[in-house]
Amino acid sequence: MTADIDKTAGPRDTPPAGAEAIRAIPVRHYGRWVSAVIAIAILVAIVYAFGQGKINWHAVPDYFFDHRIMTGVGKTLLLTVLSMLIGIVGGIVLAVMRLSRNPVTSSIAWFYIWFFRGTPVLVQLFLWFNLGLVFEYIDLGPIYKNYWSDFMTPLLTALLGLGLNEAAYMAEICRAGLLAVDEGQTEAAQALGMSHGKTLRRIIIPQAMRVIVPPTGNEVINMLKTTSLVAAVQYPELFRYAQDIGQNSGAPVEMYFLAAAWYLIMTSVLSIGQFYIERYYARGSSRQLPPTPWQKVKANVLSLGRPKGGMA
Repeated sequence: MTADIDKTAGPRDTPPAGAEAIRAIPVRHYGRWVSAVIAIAILVAIVYAFGQGKINWHAVPDYFFDHRIMTGVGKTLLLTVLSMLIGIVGGIVLAVMRLSRNPVTSSIAWFYIWFFRGTPVLVQLFLWFNLGLVFEYIDLGPIYKNYWSDFMTPLLTALLGLGLNEAAYMAEICRAGLLAVDEGQTEAAQALGMSHGKTLRRIIIPQAMRVIVPPTGNEVINMLKTTSLVAAVQYPELFRYAQDIGQNSGAPVEMYFLAAAWYLIMTSVLSIGQFYIERYYARGSSRQLPPTPWQKVKANVLSLGRPKGGMA
């Protein structure tokens, strides 16, 4: 026999007790604390080791804003800007030549990139600086004629050595950026009757900038530091002035610390500029732009006054 089921019976008088809230206990990462302690211990040991050295730290603030140091900072920034300008313009031209269907221009660009990327910058600087040993005159016909030693000044040597070398690296960066743009963009522009040059200016290059800008920013920072090599070809910039002051004042190591501090300041400023340029070209490609440093600080300060759990 089967028992009769009362279908008219209502729900139970006492509802079931609610489920208990899960209490999540975060996993303890003891390795993080150990590595932090080790890192702090190493940092303290390094600071202690430098503290035991016979370093005249007062010489650094004494010469920090010396007129020779400030002149060197200005010349370093000028050399960086001019060299990068040569490198960027040359890199764009070489990248277009590499992508050309003309085998002659493509081969010339390939050889240029191969040579300048395959030889050290210091060797190239010395090569330009010492060409006067084999060329007494520079003769460009009716355009220009002069002694090589008068023509190849330290500034021109620095610009050629740094700028032409940078053009080889910028060519590969620009080529990668141009290739990152979908070919359908070019085909659509050609279907609308746009010329090759206008397609590059209006369609390809603006989209390629998202790929080109980050490594270009790194190249600018790297160029700023590479300018210290031109001291070897008698061009006075920050490192050369710091060397001269160190030799005359008897504090060479302290002046190297001073030069390093100025390089850190300049690279930090350039890094901030790079961040905002990248953020500008990221518009339209990211759902949400990365927060600026000020926005991060503001968010962290506001979060300090909020209780845990997000409740006001």
